[in-house]
Amino acid sequence: MKTDYNLKFLWMICLVAAMGGLLFGYDWVVIGGAKPFYEAFYGLTGEDQAWRAGWAMSSALAGCLGGALLSGAITDRIGRKKVLIIAASLFTVSAIWTALSNDYNSFIIARILGGIGIGLASNVSPIYIAELSPASMRGKFVSINQLTIVIGVLAAQVVNLLIYQSAPVETDASVEVILNSWSGQTGWRWMFAAEAVPAGLFFLLGLVIPESPRWLLKRSRGDEARAILVKIGGESYADKEIAEVEATLAGEHNVVHYSELFHPRLLKILGLGIFIAVFQQWCGINSIFNYAEEIFKAAGYDVSGMMFNVVITGLVNLVFTFVAIKTVDKWGRRPLMLFGAGGLMVTYAILGACYHFGVQGLPVLIVVLVAIACYAMTLAPITWVLLSEIFPNRIRGAAMSLAVSSLWIACFVLTISFKPINLALGASGTFWLYGAICLVGFVVMYLKVPETKGRTLEEIEQQFEES
Repeated sequence: MKTDYNLKFLWMICLVAAMGGLLFGYDWVVIGGAKPFYEAFYGLTGEDQAWRAGWAMSSALAGCLGGALLSGAITDRIGRKKVLIIAASLFTVSAIWTALSNDYNSFIIARILGGIGIGLASNVSPIYIAELSPASMRGKFVSINQLTIVIGVLAAQVVNLLIYQSAPVETDASVEVILNSWSGQTGWRWMFAAEAVPAGLFFLLGLVIPESPRWLLKRSRGDEARAILVKIGGESYADKEIAEVEATLAGEHNVVHYSELFHPRLLKILGLGIFIAVFQQWCGINSIFNYAEEIFKAAGYDVSGMMFNVVITGLVNLVFTFVAIKTVDKWGRRPLMLFGAGGLMVTYAILGACYHFGVQGLPVLIVVLVAIACYAMTLAPITWVLLSEIFPNRIRGAAMSLAVSSLWIACFVLTISFKPINLALGASGTFWLYGAICLVGFVVMYLKVPETKGRTLEEIEQQFEES
């Protein structure tokens, strides 16, 4: 019998939860546009200030790791909804605090708070959406989280551009000129302050969304869970979901200790989750996003050409994220992950050959766009889908926390290692290295990643129990 789902209700709660992804994307990118101006304001422009300037840029990343680890300690204890509200609060406070900061240390603290918000949201938003979504639609709804991340990135770029254009000053002008400009004193503050609007909205809407029914059932709050599930899919749907969840929780206690994750029964699942998370970063695509200007410069583009190409890469990323949303519940997770790993392997081989043989201009741009399109419809969103699905109900929050923490560590290592690797191997060798990593990823996923399309979270858990 086909279930008639309350799609309006489902879309509402999933879009609210996915606002964590939007703020994640915005907060992650906004600092790039503000960098020339806050560096002048805080006196971070000299060679002797390199470390302090680097810490100003990367301090949020420390917060991300801390937030991801913190989420594991609290998500399974206080619930998904409360953690989302905490994340929204941190985003709001961070945005306002950063905008009002007049000294370096205050700025750093504010950025770390925003990073903690990112760490919490990147962990909890996919879990929450997965636990509320019917099996047949779960991939689509969880993929929305990646879509909002991409939208947040574009929103930050647009806001930065609009604020800058209101009183433009050359970013390569002298420190004194930048410092005495409106952008150097006030404009950069509005870049950060703008985040407070969606963050405040996220906080208010977070108060009205329901708690995860699976978490409620873990806490023996069956009546509350049933009411939410009935609202989603009716009486029979609620009965079926509750029966399956209770079967997986039978005989389990509620308090989760990190040591339990390393039990042989769970370790292989945790290991797979960590591999998927790390591979999403070490497939190498974020190097294209982070160092796009350098990559296009090496391909022979001038400054205007580089800026245009950076915008194009962002648009391609957005368009093909929509493709992922349309295909994830039709094609399945496993085929898309294999397509992503294999597709990137081939495009990196071609891109490396372009640099090796001195091919420049349009062919390089086309290959880069193909790589981004491949990533945007596969590894970028499907990683979050799989991570939200594969961990057992009782330890999902703690396990997700370790996987997401691994992702942030991998992101940091990738970012700081790109330039040394590129210097040692050259552009061609760097992309061939990433191609080799993608080959390893393809093999591991072919051998270890199961298909989870259309299965309930409890069925997926049982599948891993039997394997």
